[in-house]
Amino acid sequence: MEYIRIGKILKTHGLKGEVKVYSYTDFNEERFKKGNTIYFEIENEFLPFVVHSYRLQKGFVYVSFEGYLDINLIEQYKDTYLYFDKAERKALEKGKYYQDDIVGLAVYDENDQYKGKVISIEETVGAQNNMRIQLENGKEVLFPYVDALVIDVNLEKQILHLRWLGGIE
Repeated sequence: MEYIRIGKILKTHGLKGEVKVYSYTDFNEERFKKGNTIYFEIENEFLPFVVHSYRLQKGFVYVSFEGYLDINLIEQYKDTYLYFDKAERKALEKGKYYQDDIVGLAVYDENDQYKGKVISIEETVGAQNNMRIQLENGKEVLFPYVDALVIDVNLEKQILHLRWLGGIE
């Protein structure tokens, strides 16, 4: 099974086993839906937990898990990363991509000149995400991941064409 990280438990909330989660996903309602299985990474193992309740408040996810509806049972999982099974991920509409689909793509400019490879997507607060691109010379640069600069994404060929910004290299 392949897992995708979707959040991290920050702390407990209340006495009935609810935890406050910093979410890494854009699909909170889908990922934390009641009855879904979320995997906790504990000592390099992925243990299944079933969602009992979910709510969103002030940008944070609050969730409880079946069998852990008491603060004393769930408290041990503070600072635990949460995952879901990648096989459960739904296809996105045309022109939309999951971040991990972009990582690893070869980057070309609008003149079909090879520039490098996407090595990560970095999220920012209040602004666009950035792609970390490793250039041919080994140098790493940050490039805005915005629709205005993305010409084409070809997952089949593993290629990303960008409107290259002057001065980036």
